Amino acid sequence: SFPTDALPIWAVFVVPHGCAGSATTKLRVQIPDGVIDAKPMPKAGWNLETVKGKYASEVDFHGAKLSEGVKEVVWSGGKLPDDFYDEFVISTFLTNTLKPNSMLYFPVVQECEQGVSRWIDIPADPAHAHDTKWPAPGVKLIPKP
Repeated sequence: SFPTDALPIWAVFVVPHGCAGSATTKLRVQIPDGVIDAKPMPKAGWNLETVKGKYASEVDFHGAKLSEGVKEVVWSGGKLPDDFYDEFVISTFLTNTLKPNSMLYFPVVQECEQGVSRWIDIPADPAHAHDTKWPAPGVKLIPKP
């Protein structure tokens, strides 16, 4: 059973290409406010690191008060050639502080053997997200049925 104040999600980050043809060697994913208890899935051939920090506010979770947790996940040391794609997965919970009918963004930095792609742009108006060259991955939050 899950706590009533947090909803489980599995965030899947698909890396469809390298940086201008160069193989991906590191992926950094920022965990936004309102997302707690982030647990990344290890990948064979990749090192995994988490960076912890303070949450925007204390959260009730499974009867405990959480004030800090994973704020960034880093996979490194692997090599994903431009000709292939792969998926990087993080299990998380969404808190009830997040607003329905809004977008939740996970800024990502993709480092390659040559070059870096910073997928970090968060649009002021989600309807115009396609106008930016480097859009951050996002998910639309909808009301609970």
